Amino acid sequence: MNSTDNFYDVVIIGGGPAGLGAATTLARSLRTVLVIDGGEPRNAKADGAHNLLGNEGISPLELLAKGRREAEHYGAQIKSGSVAAVRRDTDGFEVDFTDGHTVNCRRLVLATGLIDELPDIPGVAELWGSSVLHCPYCHGWEVRGRKLGVLGTGAMSVHQTLLFRQLSDNVTLFLHEMPEPSESEWLQLAALNVSVVQGRITQLVIEDGTLRGVEVAGGRRFDVEAVTVMPRMVARADVYELLGGKLSDHMSGGLYVATDEMGRTDIEGVWAAGNVTDLSATVGSSAAGGMKAAAAINFDLISSDAQAAVKARAASFSREIEAAVTTRILGDRRHGVH
Repeated sequence: MNSTDNFYDVVIIGGGPAGLGAATTLARSLRTVLVIDGGEPRNAKADGAHNLLGNEGISPLELLAKGRREAEHYGAQIKSGSVAAVRRDTDGFEVDFTDGHTVNCRRLVLATGLIDELPDIPGVAELWGSSVLHCPYCHGWEVRGRKLGVLGTGAMSVHQTLLFRQLSDNVTLFLHEMPEPSESEWLQLAALNVSVVQGRITQLVIEDGTLRGVEVAGGRRFDVEAVTVMPRMVARADVYELLGGKLSDHMSGGLYVATDEMGRTDIEGVWAAGNVTDLSATVGSSAAGGMKAAAAINFDLISSDAQAAVKARAASFSREIEAAVTTRILGDRRHGVH
C-alpha cells in the first residue's frame, strides 16, 4: 500500500533482520510502512549467517537483500538514510531525516541494533568478524578443533571459554583485564584442561593478514588460529533517548532498551526489536522479535481505530441510524425498533 502525503501507519528505524521482519508482517496486514535503513549491518564482515532455518550459511548482505525484496513485495517502502530528529505530534510522531525529508507516522519501531565496543588491543578490530569472534552459535562450527584463544575482558570470559571448549580441545584463556576467576571457575578450567595465561595482552600477531598468535606483556607469544572476545554491547538508541527514554544496564556491562515481551517500550507508541533490546539476539531471533513487535503494533492500531469508530458513532447517534444498523445486522429478528 502507498502512504498518503508522507503519512504512514508505522516508521521502522533500522533495515536489518528485526526491521525487515517487522516491515513484512505489518505490510501483509495492509499497514503503510516505511523502513529507514542506515546501511550498517552489524554482521556485514561475517562470511555467513548461521543457525537460520532454510538459509544456513547465507551471506548476511544477500539475506538483507532478500528481506528487502520480500518487504517491498507486500508494499513496504524502504529509504536509505538516517534519522536527524523525532518529535511527537497530534497523530503520533514526526520524523526528520538527515537529507531534510520529513514524514509522519502513528507508531515507531526501533530496530537500530547495537555497537560492539571492542577492547583496545592492536589487531582485534582488524580481524573482527573473521578470526576474531564472539558467538559460538554464529561462528563456532567454523573454528571447531582449532587452537583457540579467549581474550579475558570481563566477568563473562570464563563463560565464553566454556562455550568454546565444547568446540575444541585446545583452548587458552588469556586473563588480560578480566576479574580473577572464582574457585569454582578455576576448578572447571583445570578439569577441562584449559590453559590459562597471566599478563596483559599487547597485540594479536598477524602475518600476511592471517592471525598467528597472541602476544602478552614481556614479549611472550602463544600460537592461536582464532580468538574470541566479549565486546561491550551498547544499543544504538539515539532516537529512544531523543524521546526521553533511558537505557537499561545489562548484566554483561552493556546497555539496552528495555521492553515487554512483545517489544513495547515505556514510551507510548514506540516498540523495539532485535539487538537494540536483546543484546544476545541472533539473526533468526531478531527477525522473530520484529514479527512479534509488528503483531503487537497491528493490534494496537486496530484497537485505537475501533475505539475511534465507537466515539464517532456515538457522536452522530440518532434513532434513524440505530434503526438502519439494527435492520442490517438483525434483519427479521429485530424487535421493537421502527
